[in-house]
Amino acid sequence: MRETVHRHLGKVMAGVGLAAAGTAVMAAVTLPGTAGADESGGAGGGPGTGTRAAAQSGQGLDEVRPGVVAPVPAEGEKGTGRDPLTDDEIRRVERIARTGRLLSTGENVAGGRGPQRLSVDLAEPEAGELDEPDPPRRADVTFYDYRDDSLVTRTVALDTGTVERTAVSHGVQPPLSRAENTEGAGLLIADPLGAGLKADYKDATGRELTSPDQLLLNGAVYRAVPGGQPAVLDSCGEHRCVRLFPKVKNGPWIDARRLVVDLSTRKVGRLERR
Repeated sequence: MRETVHRHLGKVMAGVGLAAAGTAVMAAVTLPGTAGADESGGAGGGPGTGTRAAAQSGQGLDEVRPGVVAPVPAEGEKGTGRDPLTDDEIRRVERIARTGRLLSTGENVAGGRGPQRLSVDLAEPEAGELDEPDPPRRADVTFYDYRDDSLVTRTVALDTGTVERTAVSHGVQPPLSRAENTEGAGLLIADPLGAGLKADYKDATGRELTSPDQLLLNGAVYRAVPGGQPAVLDSCGEHRCVRLFPKVKNGPWIDARRLVVDLSTRKVGRLERR
């Protein structure tokens, strides 16, 4: 990886600016009341009268006033109808959903107690509620339980604060959370296969890479392909696996696409060239 990654270091820019050159065309505009008027106000009245004088005095034309930044309206504790979930509602439904056996036996990406939260979204109304003027508000809270590699979605009724239903599935891999990308980077930095990543970081910055906090991280779910990876990654798809796209803060991307972290087993594998 050391040789592969180093060749790519600095080759990908953080952003590309596109400039478009245009041609400015000046158009003469005749203001009402000025056609045929001379400097002294001839054919339009004496000095100090007419549109020219009004423009000089700032009268008769819209004046440009400084913009005013309006304060952000205070967010209430509860939304109504199809309003997005408020911060208070998100915290409340997550706490309600993360209770009972799920909290006591679930496991997050770092191996801690309770499942890993992925998302909290406003749920769609039930079929029979579509015509109601104010249908009940519900939230879908999605977790990944690393204890048994299951995706758990709990639907919470906001009015009553109860869990109406729970859906559990396996082999379903929604987008990764920030915490999962961070944990994956930490495992990669600590693994011998992360030596190239650390060397390229030092080449770019002159400093040692010791923590995921030194990187900007994006990640994508990796699924195993028959014959496309080492045996350590064969269960990716059933397991939660991440392929990372790290970037030096205020610097270049580092090409780590051949490295995959199995977050379920906490092991790192390197994809071979085809």
